Amino acid sequence: MATKKEEAKFEENLQALEEIVRKLESGDVALEDAIAEFQKGMILSEKLKKTLNEAEETLVKIVGTDDQERDFSAEQKAY
Repeated sequence: MATKKEEAKFEENLQALEEIVRKLESGDVALEDAIAEFQKGMILSEKLKKTLNEAEETLVKIVGTDDQERDFSAEQKAY
């Protein structure tokens, strides 16, 4: 499970990415700056994607009554 620090970092990265998107959408950015912002955005996007994938992997596991970790079965995913 993600720690408070990891959650905060995720939220901070998401906010930073949203700010970059706003800047780029405004059209008020010089070409060189737009390219640099785009590159930063792509790096943030990859970090966010990795965090979400790791969270998904954690969430699709359950701990049985025998304290053994198991993947969710198809029936359990049907909610």
